[in-house]
Amino acid sequence: MFIGALEAGGTKMVCSIGSPQGSVLQRASFPTASPEVTVPQIVDFISKFNVDALGIGSFGPLDLNPDSPGYGSITLSPKLGWQGYPLLRELEDRLGVPAAIDTDVNAAALAEYQMGAGKGLSSLLYVTVGTGIGGGLIIGGEPVHGLVHPELGHMLLAPQEGDPMPDGMCPFHRHCLEGLASGPAIEKRWGLSAKLMTQDHPAWELEAAYLAQMCANMIVTVSPEIIVLGGGVMQQAHLFPRIRERTLELLGGYVASEKITPEGIASYIVPPALGVNSGVTGALLLGARALRQAQGETPKP
Repeated sequence: MFIGALEAGGTKMVCSIGSPQGSVLQRASFPTASPEVTVPQIVDFISKFNVDALGIGSFGPLDLNPDSPGYGSITLSPKLGWQGYPLLRELEDRLGVPAAIDTDVNAAALAEYQMGAGKGLSSLLYVTVGTGIGGGLIIGGEPVHGLVHPELGHMLLAPQEGDPMPDGMCPFHRHCLEGLASGPAIEKRWGLSAKLMTQDHPAWELEAAYLAQMCANMIVTVSPEIIVLGGGVMQQAHLFPRIRERTLELLGGYVASEKITPEGIASYIVPPALGVNSGVTGALLLGARALRQAQGETPKP
C-alpha cells in the first residue's frame, strides 16, 4: 500500500511516496510556478505509483472549513496565481483517490506529536522559522483550526530596544513575529544572510528575544506540553539555549511547572525529533487518515 504526500511550498513542491506509517520511499521536487504548470507535474509523478490516498501539507492561508464550498482551497496567498486555487479538489479529482489537506505546519506538528518529540503527550506546538513563520497546534491528537487556522507568525510583539528595524517587514502588520524574526527579516535588517553570520553576531540575541516572546505568549495562552522549533533559521542550534533563557526571564517564575525551570526547559523547547522529515511524515499521516475515513473508519489521532 502506497500513500502520496505533497509538501506544497511557496518556492517548491515536494512530492513523496511512502507508507501509511510515515516511511518515505521516493521523492521528487518541482518549482512552484503557476498551478497550470505545477499541478500536472505533481499528478504525473504521484500517479506513477498507484497510490491509495494523498496527504497534503500546504502553504496558506487555507480554507479548512469542511462545510465551505471552497474547502481545501488556498485563499489570500501572496502568490497571486494560487489565490482561490482548489488544491485539494483538483488533486483528489485528477488522482482519483481520497485526499486530506492541512497547513504545512499542522502536518509537521501532527508528525512530531505522533512519532517525534511529542509522542505520549496530549498537546504540542510546532513552530517553523524560515522564509516565513508559522505554527501548528495539536491538542488531544487533532490539529487546531478554529475560525480559520492559527496564524502564529502574525502575532504582534513588543519591538526590542536597539532593533534597527523595529517595525519589521510584514506588508500587513507592524512588528509581527514573521516581520521581525523570519529569515528574510534577519537578512534585511543586517544586510547579510543568516547562513553567513557567526554565532557572536548581534542578530542572534535579537532573534532569541523575539522567539522567546512568542514562546512565553503561547505558554500563557494555550499552555502546550512541549514546544518544537523547526525550520531553516532553527538549524542554528546555538539559538535554543538563548531562547530558553529569555523565555524563563519573560515568564519570571510565574508558570508553576517543572518544565518551566532552568533544569526542565531544555526538554520543553526543543528541535524536531524527526529533523527535516516532519513535514513529509505529517503529509503521509494525513493521507493515511483520508484512506481510513474513505474506508468508513473513524480517523484516529
